[in-house]
Amino acid sequence: MEEFQVIENCLMIKLPEEVDHHRAGYISERADCFIAQSAVEHVVFDFEDTQFMDSSGIGIIAGRYKQISCLGGKVYAIHANPQILRMLTLSGLNKLVICDYK
Repeated sequence: MEEFQVIENCLMIKLPEEVDHHRAGYISERADCFIAQSAVEHVVFDFEDTQFMDSSGIGIIAGRYKQISCLGGKVYAIHANPQILRMLTLSGLNKLVICDYK
């Protein structure tokens, strides 16, 4: 289950075990609501429980990066396993998103 929490100026998003097209719309919409309604400057995607992510997960991250970078903020990916890091690298997001791994 996804979890969204604003801590100071960061939106923390704990992603589910599987990030796929079935969940992508919901995650994006909820994140956008938090960004619009809160004083969010940075977004942190927590991949601790995530075992699978398809290209829609890349879209989630890229979309939030586009929003937050316009405001001067940063996007982070934390607790990413090797498969998630590989997807971030293949997509080029590792050059835009600050990555931390397990």
